[in-house]
Parts: sequence; C-alpha cells; structure tokens
Amino acid sequence: MDDNQIKDVLKNSKTIAMIGVSSEKKGEDRNNLKRKPANVVMKYMQDFGYKVYPINPFAVGETINGEKVQASLESISENIDIVDVFRPSKETPSIAKEAVNKKSNILWLQYGIKNDEAEKIAQEANIKYISNRCIKQEYQRLFLKYNPVFPVLKN
Repeated sequence: MDDNQIKDVLKNSKTIAMIGVSSEKKGEDRNNLKRKPANVVMKYMQDFGYKVYPINPFAVGETINGEKVQASLESISENIDIVDVFRPSKETPSIAKEAVNKKSNILWLQYGIKNDEAEKIAQEANIKYISNRCIKQEYQRLFLKYNPVFPVLKN
C-alpha cells in the first residue's frame, strides 16, 4: 500500500480496535503500563481524535486510557474501521476472520507482524491489509511530516 492509500485510510477512519493492548500485571508499577508499545500507540491515536477500543481477553472490564477493555471484536457494538494488531503473526489469521465478520475496513498489523494467510483472508473479503508498519509512525510521517527513530517511544 502506498503513502496516498495509507493517508486515505487514516483520514477516513474514525474507530480503531486495538488487539493486544497491555493490562496491568499483579504487582507491576502502574507507570509501566503507560510505556507499553500498544498503550503508547493507543493514547497517541486517541489524542488525534480516534475512538480506540482496547481488546485484551485477560483484562476485560479494566480501563486503559479511559476506555473499557473488551474481550473481542464481537463485543464492540460500534462499526470498526481499523483492526490494529499487536499480537504474534501466527495469531493473525483468526483475527483476520474476526475482522471479516465485523465488516471492518482495514486489517493493520504492527511492526514485525506479517502473515500471508491473514492477508489472503482480508483481501478475499475486500478488506485493506497493511502489515509490518506502525500506525502511529505512519500518522506522524504522513500528517505531521516527521519520522522519529523510535516511533513508539516518541510522544
């Protein structure tokens, strides 16, 4: 997908389901949560006006960045434009199927995540597929015109 297409995706999307947002571990310093990559990206996208639903089946009911954690895409009643994935590549085919069932527009796999089967599932359902890219860094690069070295750590 080229820059204009990605810019279009980001410009025309309002809702993001973020799969793999980190929850607080027992005994963990609450401040560590703010530094976890998915949580940093979630907060950043919220700051730029996106409604972001955190998904983590092990943290259902917790609140992360002001949003109640959901168990799955199915538990969200609103339409989801972008399904943003912070999970291992091998888990993405089942996530792609959920995105198809939810009638999402985009399946976005973060840095280091790519899966041919997930791509095929998305494309067969006419869902745009983006992989191995950080949604936060793409937003910064395309709209704010800067390209941080450590995109997840830059705030």
